Amino acid sequence: MFCLLKLILMPGLLGYLLGPNDLIVSSLELTVHVGDSALMGCVFHSTEEKRMTKVDWIFSSGKHGKDDYVLYYYANLSVPVGRFQNRVRLAGDISHNDGSLLLQNVEEADQGIYTCEIRLEMESHVFKTPVVLHVLPEEPKEVTIHVGDSALMGCVFQSTEENLMTKVDWMFLPEEHAKEEIMLRYYTKKVPGGYHQYGGRFQNRVNLVGNTARNDGSIRLQGVKESDRGSYTCSIHLGNLTFRKTIMLHVIQKEPQTLATPVAFQPEILGGNQLVTIVGIVCVTILLLPVLILIVKRTYGNKSSVTSTTLVKSLENTMKAHAENHIYSSITTREVIEEEEPSEKSEATYMTMHPAWPSLRSAPNNPLDKKSAGGMPKPEQAF
Repeated sequence: MFCLLKLILMPGLLGYLLGPNDLIVSSLELTVHVGDSALMGCVFHSTEEKRMTKVDWIFSSGKHGKDDYVLYYYANLSVPVGRFQNRVRLAGDISHNDGSLLLQNVEEADQGIYTCEIRLEMESHVFKTPVVLHVLPEEPKEVTIHVGDSALMGCVFQSTEENLMTKVDWMFLPEEHAKEEIMLRYYTKKVPGGYHQYGGRFQNRVNLVGNTARNDGSIRLQGVKESDRGSYTCSIHLGNLTFRKTIMLHVIQKEPQTLATPVAFQPEILGGNQLVTIVGIVCVTILLLPVLILIVKRTYGNKSSVTSTTLVKSLENTMKAHAENHIYSSITTREVIEEEEPSEKSEATYMTMHPAWPSLRSAPNNPLDKKSAGGMPKPEQAF
C-alpha cells in the first residue's frame, strides 16, 4: 500500500519541487522470468541543462526494513555492490541524464522494489524513481513439436522504456551441428514498416509475431519439418545492449492414427518391428492350422471309438446276465443232497425244476402230463 501511494504522489511532488518545465520518468512495473534480463529506466528530463552527478540504485524486498545497495555511480565511476555485483551494470548514458540499470540472469530473490536516486549538479534535492519488479518461474528452454504443427518461440526483452529495439536476429543451428544459418533478421529503422530478411529453408514459414514497440521479437514457425530440429538463438539489440535467448526445438512424428496421408505412414510400416512380429505370428498360425485341425480330429475319433466299444461291451454283459437269470433255475442235485444228508439213509426225495416251454405245454402226448395229474409233478423214488 505504501508503495502504491508512493507511486501516485511521486509525480506531483516532483512537479512541485522542479517546477512545471521539469519532468522525471516515473516507474513502471516489470514482469520477467527467472534467467531473463530486465532494463529498469531512470531518465531525468528537463528543459534546463542540468548535469547528473550521482546515481544510486537501492533494492528493497519488502520482507524486512533493511535496504541493499545494488549499484552507485559517482565521479564517472560505476560500482556494482553485494550479490548484484556480477549481474548489474549502468546501461544509460549519463551525459544525457540516463541512469538506467540492466539486471541480468534474474533470480527469484530479485523480486522487489528498485529505487533510483538521482542528484543533479547545483541541486540539493534527491529525485527518486521506484521500479516494481515481479519474477516468474523460468520459461522452458526446450520445446517439443509434432511434424506439420506450428511452433511459437518467445523472445521478449523486458524494459520500462519503449521503442528501444533496433534489430532482432534469429539464428538456427541444426541438431547435427552444421553451419549456423540465418532464420530471420528484422531492422526497425530501415523502412517505416521495418525490414525483414529470411533464411533459405525458412522462406514463407516464419513470421514475426511479437510487438517490436515493446521489445518483443517472438516468432512463429509453421509447417515444422524433421530437419528443423536444433537450437534457435534470438538476439534483441537495444543500441549497444544485446539480449540473447536460446531455445532447443525437438521434432517428433505424429501418432499413426492422426496422420493425414498414407505417404507419411509408410516409413512406419516398413521400419516397425512390431508389424514384422505380428505378420510372422499370422503366417505361422496359418501354416499350423491344418495340423491342429488334424490332431483335433484324430483325438476326437479315438475318444469316440473307445467310448462306443465300452458301451457295446457293457450292453452285451447286461443282456447276458439277464438271459442266464431267466433260463437257469436252482437245481438240487443228488450229489448235494448226499453231502448234506447222512449216508445211513437209503432213500431220498428230490425235485427237479425244468423250464416251462410253450411248445411242451401244447403237445398232446407230453409224458409229463401223464405222470402228473392236477399239474403237480409225480415224485420219484431213489434206490
